Amino acid sequence: MEQNNQTVQRGKFITFEGIDGAGKSTHIAAVVEFIKSHGLAVVSTREPGGTPLGEKLRELLLHEEMHLETEALLMFAARREHLARVIEPALARGDWVVCDRFSDATYAYQGGGRGLDKIKFETLEAWVHGHLHPDLTFLFDVPPAVASQRIAAQGRDLDKFEQERTDFHARVRQAYLERAAAAPQRIQVINADQPLEVIRQQVLDIINQRGV
Repeated sequence: MEQNNQTVQRGKFITFEGIDGAGKSTHIAAVVEFIKSHGLAVVSTREPGGTPLGEKLRELLLHEEMHLETEALLMFAARREHLARVIEPALARGDWVVCDRFSDATYAYQGGGRGLDKIKFETLEAWVHGHLHPDLTFLFDVPPAVASQRIAAQGRDLDKFEQERTDFHARVRQAYLERAAAAPQRIQVINADQPLEVIRQQVLDIINQRGV
């Protein structure tokens, strides 16, 4: 019985979401360092990607044109590999996992942006990770026009999603907000059109409140 009391406590799973240009990636490194400062092991990863196979699928997903359902299936294929190889083992060790995008992104981009049938999304989500969902998700919310200006200022080559028109990103944003309204305890909406230091403090305060 004493051995059972020493079972490793499952780590926590935190995800970051938002339309392209929302600025979420800027804060991930700070969150990882904050968690480490509390003596906790943390794995920082991303989707699509996170594994050698996932990174190959990422290249296809971000740069190759394909049928909507092919795109959704590949997203979940990369996710299943990611869960099996990285996320689930880390959580089982007691590590925290901080991930740049997860299934909320598929709901928003393939569902809201491209029009994937919700029942098909829900079927894939239940099949691939019905047993595991993030403990906490930060949704960085910003108007598409602001996000577009930020991306343009970076002066880099854009992937196929970043090249989509404003109305696409407006649909993605709306889908994200719908998802947040349906899961208010998990998804914390952050106004990403604020100074970086203000946003960062809000994020760290929420993590503190959740028990880091």
